[in-house]
Amino acid sequence: MMENTVFDILVYVFDHYLFEELPVSAERADLARDLEMAGFRGANVERALDWLADLADERERPGLKANERAFRLYSTEEAARLDSSCQGLLLSLERGGILSATQREIVIERLLALDTEELDLEQVKWVVLMVLSCQPGEEAACERMEDLVYALPEQVPH
Repeated sequence: MMENTVFDILVYVFDHYLFEELPVSAERADLARDLEMAGFRGANVERALDWLADLADERERPGLKANERAFRLYSTEEAARLDSSCQGLLLSLERGGILSATQREIVIERLLALDTEELDLEQVKWVVLMVLSCQPGEEAACERMEDLVYALPEQVPH
């Protein structure tokens, strides 16, 4: 059996539970059991559940006011894992009003918490969607991001 990554498990949870349907008080054991029944096993299930718990904790983070901008410099570690295309996507999403500066920081933290050396655009898009799905009042931004995540490659603007 192939070992699934934390990212694979997160995408599965998102696709099957759509975070707004996943109760905040969902029992970790119940979700772990559901994931095991779906064929996910091992330490990555626990890491994915930890990742989701940390994401749920971000709902309470105070943010910048909507009209405030923040310039972002990436650390050496961040730049090593998030190449210029990933950084450019985050900047584009922020400038396009899909992500706030605070949400961008949550996305970067959640990306760095994945078990992947180099992150790609697909992972960035999914994590942005997951973060927005957990943020109250972000339905419009979430819809715009869903369009980007689920768009066919020929539909994505270059």
